[in-house]
Amino acid sequence: MLDNARPPEALASALVEFVRSLYETDEFIPLHVPTLGEAEAHAVSEAVRSGMISTVGPQVGAFEEKLAKITGARHVVATVNGTAALHLALLGGGVQPGDEVITQALTFVATGNAIRYCGAEPVFLDVDRNGLGLSVESVERFLEENALREKDGSVINRQTGRPIRACLPMHTNGHPGDMARMSEICARWGLALVEDAAEALGSYRDGLHAGRVGQCGILSFNGNKIISTGQGGAVITDDAAIAARVRHLAAVAKCNHPWRYEHDAIGYNYRLPALNAALGLVQLDRLPAFLESKRAIAAVYTDWFEEHDLPSVREPVGASSNFWFNAFLVDSIGTRDAVLEWTNARGVMTRPLWDPLNTLPPYRDCQTDDLSNTKWLFERLINVPSTPRLK
Repeated sequence: MLDNARPPEALASALVEFVRSLYETDEFIPLHVPTLGEAEAHAVSEAVRSGMISTVGPQVGAFEEKLAKITGARHVVATVNGTAALHLALLGGGVQPGDEVITQALTFVATGNAIRYCGAEPVFLDVDRNGLGLSVESVERFLEENALREKDGSVINRQTGRPIRACLPMHTNGHPGDMARMSEICARWGLALVEDAAEALGSYRDGLHAGRVGQCGILSFNGNKIISTGQGGAVITDDAAIAARVRHLAAVAKCNHPWRYEHDAIGYNYRLPALNAALGLVQLDRLPAFLESKRAIAAVYTDWFEEHDLPSVREPVGASSNFWFNAFLVDSIGTRDAVLEWTNARGVMTRPLWDPLNTLPPYRDCQTDDLSNTKWLFERLINVPSTPRLK
């Protein structure tokens, strides 16, 4: 851990110097930006020239097929963004108004928002200090202490009286959590397992792509992800019934009729446009090169962190992470903030983890456990620039 006797500004100065040498520039260095070229420009231009720029363009289906091959999922439904994918995945997993969904407090706000979109309540549990994702032990302990199994098989939270319907872990910074163990716990309690793999395209654990263990998972292709469609997301699943429901709801629940506007449920305008899919098709072709570069960058960062006696976030045992963000740990929130202020003021973007959701106004009344690891990581972790470097 960082020596308190060393001024944070000395660490920050060394970090800025190193990152500038890594990216070979004196210009502003963002945390993560899309890597785009002429191939992407040509693909989008071709889509425009075809006139098929809406959600019915052929690029959408082609994007879904290519993503299915990469992830190994039997079904893929492309969406307008990752939050929309989360909303649909929870609905596909059976989440209803009045239910509860177990998730982590240390996550992007979209995780909690998607639960609320369903009319459900999040229960925020602690994360694993090493892997950053939802702790298997925290979930198991919470269920043993709070869950009551009814005669009809439903699981009720003793504290609130509400049904516990699903578990929503997030693969933080692209590091896949232990979904094999999480799946066992969910199966034992009859909970749907929905994986938030928004940051984890190209990450694997025990031979499976992130998002593949649960009933369904989601991916994001926002501008800061490893590949980008500008805005975009996807639901991935091996369950044909879930895929059909998700696809139907994403297309405003419109029934298949040659001319009538029949809708049999409350649906959502969540389909990915062809323009975005055209961009995504080229980006998916470049994914292997992005992954190779990001893992090489992670190795260089790891060496530098070790040289400076800084603990860093490593990929879990049995995993191959995409290292969406590289991160290290300091000794206190005071040091964290001093480093963040110094580096950002000098044109090298660094960021902490998100404010834990239970501290935000919409979620302050939600049930939690002690969140000790959540608080510890929030006060110490710093993310550093991690954009792929391609020659």
